Amino acid sequence: MRRQPLRLAIGEAARILDEAGVASARADAETLAAHVLGVERGRLPMVPLVDPPVIDALRELVAQRAKRIPLQHITGTTAMGGITVEVGSGVFVPRPETELLLEWGLTLLEGRTAPVVVDLCTGSAVLALAVANARPDAKVYAVDNDPSALAWARRNADTRTAAGDTPITLYSGDITDGRLLAELDGMVDLVLCNPPYVPKTTQVPPEVADHDPAQAVFAEDNGLAVIRATISIAARLLVVDGGVAIEHDDTHGESVPALLSARRVLSRVEDHPDLAGRPRFATARRG
Repeated sequence: MRRQPLRLAIGEAARILDEAGVASARADAETLAAHVLGVERGRLPMVPLVDPPVIDALRELVAQRAKRIPLQHITGTTAMGGITVEVGSGVFVPRPETELLLEWGLTLLEGRTAPVVVDLCTGSAVLALAVANARPDAKVYAVDNDPSALAWARRNADTRTAAGDTPITLYSGDITDGRLLAELDGMVDLVLCNPPYVPKTTQVPPEVADHDPAQAVFAEDNGLAVIRATISIAARLLVVDGGVAIEHDDTHGESVPALLSARRVLSRVEDHPDLAGRPRFATARRG
């Protein structure tokens, strides 16, 4: 069996994915190649030639991705901060833009001892677990109301605990419940939330429409219903000078900051762009 140049195989994969309408065709082709080889993507240039079975395996994965199956469902994992968690059918796939929200939260926690953190609409628990990994002294609570998401969250939490991270506390609860986590009122340093926020009339890519749980993507009230509930919870949970960060739709660059500013106990409201420069998450501090 004759070995083949890996760069040519990746180039062919990228062409196929581009023709299938995958926006990140080259990056996805490289990620799939790294997955097949069991190496980090940055080490691909160190693998000039590969055997035919590797090419065949890559083609099989590319064919799946060309059907617009999410990249993370094919590899089975996604990364956030310093960790990797498992994702798949029944749980929302976190996006790279959420890294910026995580960075803001970790910056806010600098200089605080044993902070208390709440991650609402936790899904796979990737945000909560990334915080626990970065801040072993933190007490982290993660909340969701979907049994399937909580099953993924439990699996990921157990894996991170086995790896030596501080365990997080998982809650099954609905953030529209006005007494959710009432025992933490006035005790939380940081509230994070990547809620369902897409307006129901929005057209979304096949990766989202066909694979992400609809209840984790779309929300009533032009996408603001769950965000309103998040702000109400944050206003009572936060300690003085505690912070809240909420991801939102790129059409919410004015509405979400306005909702935060309307709460008299919240101040220093800011909106932040994503990696493409679009409005993506809003933050505030408890006055």
